Amino acid sequence: MKSARTNPINALAMHGVLIIYTLIAMFPVFIILINSFKSRRAIFREPLALPDAESFSLIGYQTVMKQGDFFLYFQNSMIVTVGSLFIILLFGAMAAYALAEYRFKGNTLMGLYLALGIMIPIRIGTVAILEMMVSTGLVNTLWALILVYSAQGLPLAVFILSEFMRQVSDDLKNAGRIDGLSEYAIFFKLVLPLVRPALATVAVFNMIPIWNDLWFPLILAPAEETKTLTLGSQVFIGQFVTDWNAVLSSLSMAILPVLVLYVIFSRQLIRGITSGAVK
Repeated sequence: MKSARTNPINALAMHGVLIIYTLIAMFPVFIILINSFKSRRAIFREPLALPDAESFSLIGYQTVMKQGDFFLYFQNSMIVTVGSLFIILLFGAMAAYALAEYRFKGNTLMGLYLALGIMIPIRIGTVAILEMMVSTGLVNTLWALILVYSAQGLPLAVFILSEFMRQVSDDLKNAGRIDGLSEYAIFFKLVLPLVRPALATVAVFNMIPIWNDLWFPLILAPAEETKTLTLGSQVFIGQFVTDWNAVLSSLSMAILPVLVLYVIFSRQLIRGITSGAVK
């Protein structure tokens, strides 16, 4: 009885803490968004107030559209993010399936070798990566970013997905083999649908760092036609550091896409985390 009475209180307290943390985390984003729709005078006079008929202004967004090609930056970021996630999920899932399903000499060492990629930051090899991209002619191309982000995300993908692959029933896979399915058919038709929450978890964990990264776009693809949204925003902010309308508008345009993508995949992310906890 005592446990039954305290459980609702504990649950309420836990949800209260999570709500407070969410409000604190979202407060800077909220401030940026509301002030991006206000005049310069209103930003400094009432930074916490919502825009009204007197303070509402789109001058910041108009400046951004005139001075920066944000549609091109957005397109480049989408291509890089989607392309990198496709490679990470496909080859990461294949490698995880091989490590989990097949027993071969060096299986454990291979898993440890891939896990080293999680511990060693890829930025340590920036000079070597830049030299390699120059020698292959990939500097100032989106492929340079896609390849680097794919290499960066594969170790974590293999580490997470291999644990989920081991939970897939052997009876199900053996039944598929008895029915004449090839190993590729078993992988794509039987195994992948069962680990979709894990795939979504890997996608979200890699999506946000790729979208927000400034380091590699600045080094490998700084040309105007290959700038990502984050790099384009930073360059714009550097040019208009005193124009707070333009600064806040550019930040809002950089934040909103990743927020939308996170909301879309959030349910799958929670399912993947909780499934891993239960298992």
